[in-house]
Amino acid sequence: MSAKKYQLDPHCEAILEEYREHLPQFEQVKNQVLSLLKEVFEEVGLIVASIEGRVKTEGSLAGKLELKGSKYASLGDITDIVGVRVITFYIDDVDKVASAVDRLFEIDWENSVDKRKAHEIDSFGYMSLHYICRTEGFPYRFEIQMRTVLQHAWANMNHDTGYKSGVEVPKEYLRNLSRLAGMLELVDEQFSQIRSDLTDYRRRVQALVASGNLDEVQLDGDTFRSYLQLKPFDKLNKRIAAVNQAEIQEVSLMPYLAVFKAMGCKTLGDIDNLIKKYREGGYQIACYQIGLTDLDIISSSLGPQDLCIAAIVKNGGGKRDITKLFDALNGESPSNEMMAEMLLEQVQDLPFMNQ
Repeated sequence: MSAKKYQLDPHCEAILEEYREHLPQFEQVKNQVLSLLKEVFEEVGLIVASIEGRVKTEGSLAGKLELKGSKYASLGDITDIVGVRVITFYIDDVDKVASAVDRLFEIDWENSVDKRKAHEIDSFGYMSLHYICRTEGFPYRFEIQMRTVLQHAWANMNHDTGYKSGVEVPKEYLRNLSRLAGMLELVDEQFSQIRSDLTDYRRRVQALVASGNLDEVQLDGDTFRSYLQLKPFDKLNKRIAAVNQAEIQEVSLMPYLAVFKAMGCKTLGDIDNLIKKYREGGYQIACYQIGLTDLDIISSSLGPQDLCIAAIVKNGGGKRDITKLFDALNGESPSNEMMAEMLLEQVQDLPFMNQ
């Protein structure tokens, strides 16, 4: 295909021809960069919204050369033939991505740009970090852009509205765009702040749980998950399993969060006290259920389930309460009511009921 259709001088035609000759290598480098970034993000557990790459099309390059080809001595002076963009969910993750890029590639710091340092009121969507990079064995540089989801969305909205396109925009619309940019910038910052606060909260919770100060820890999803790491039902489950020399099959005990809340537990200390108070009753109920069977595998849910049943019946609960327990753990079913009725009859004569 001749370059004459692009209205290029001989110098720019030579640059375009060089681009054509190396197009397969540009595609190869783009794929290599994407693969390396995905691999290192997975390694460090960094979750990003997207990683995308492109090689500049011939038409796009020709258009660039038509406008300002005289500033480029060679194809190597054009740093965005290969372009990669990493979109993060949080502001602080942009710096984490930048650190990973710095580890993987040689950075041309002189030509890299941190647009986040701009302070114009309408600069929000353009606050991305641009690194110009080199990789071993490839003579051409490439660009990696890093920005947040909201910054990316704002830049796209600006592009769609024609703003910054040279068309004069009425001041009323400019003012509204600037207000929206400020709101999005605040939202971006708050998302990161909330994540940071939650991380600090989880660390404090883990420290309290590890120290045994369970009465000070409010019961919620995060705290209950940390509590389960202490394996609070293991002793009861192992005692039950020993009846039949059974194996314990581990299952998630997170469904018990709603159960313990429904039973009035407000702190992890409340659950701990419940275990101490009703573990013997739970053990007796389990023995009655499996003692005359040859069951050689039990679920790790059996101990906490029978513990809760012991607490319910010891405190005067009836069939309806046990049915609600089964509904919460197993899903609503007509058989839950029958199981509850049968179980209620069975436990009445167990020793813990008279203690």
